Amino acid sequence: MPHLDPEQLSLLALYDGWEDPAGREHLAACPECAADYAALRRTVDAVKTTPDTSRLTVPGPQVWAGIHRELGLSESVREDPLSPDSAKGAAEGAAKETPAAPAVKPAPAHVPPSNVVPLRRRRTWWQRPGTWVAAAAAAVLVVVGAVLTVTRPPQPQQLAAAQLTPLAQHSAAGSAKVVTAGDGSRNLEINLDKDEAKGYQEVWLIAPDLSRLVSLGVMNSTSGTFQVPAGLDLAQYPVVDVSDEPMDGNPAHSSVSIARGTLTS
Repeated sequence: MPHLDPEQLSLLALYDGWEDPAGREHLAACPECAADYAALRRTVDAVKTTPDTSRLTVPGPQVWAGIHRELGLSESVREDPLSPDSAKGAAEGAAKETPAAPAVKPAPAHVPPSNVVPLRRRRTWWQRPGTWVAAAAAAVLVVVGAVLTVTRPPQPQQLAAAQLTPLAQHSAAGSAKVVTAGDGSRNLEINLDKDEAKGYQEVWLIAPDLSRLVSLGVMNSTSGTFQVPAGLDLAQYPVVDVSDEPMDGNPAHSSVSIARGTLTS
């Protein structure tokens, strides 16, 4: 079963009303994608939730020192901007550098109308409540998406499939499909609803005219996975056959087939 790609998962996690019925149906049936979706949802919920900043404290000066060092900032901004002395020192420095204004007669005090609210001093971005928390959560969301993109291995792809129908004197039926693995190898997956072999079951790929055949191995239960030989052209061997083989030591086909079907793309 192909998995949802990271972009599709991100859109489903970010937007509750995102129109993707097939994607949401896949989430209900695929535990791996559902786990990735749940992780993304927790991150999205953390970003959208207003954090409790009542117990947050101002970070120590070593935090700004680390930021200053990592970003290679100039000496003019070496001082921690959150330090209580920072604003006071900046104000005193500005007062020293600004020439004294000539004495003028003070203007009459202006009383603002009662419906005008004085402007508050605008906070810098690092002083706004919850900014660090939101930025950190957003960064986590980006990292999760990147990890999903980088670490998720290539998913198996189905190349062909066949319905297996019973042959004479048998009633077992099932299905077969050829899938590619992440390394490019091909596997034939067989499923039958019962085991009717009197000896043992053997899986074959056979030419359409039944003149040539390749054995893939013994199937000891009602299902099995068998590697298709590299370089074998499935177009030349499209018939999947499950035979009943006696314990006679003869590697040839017994000519007794339980179920058979033809692969189609």
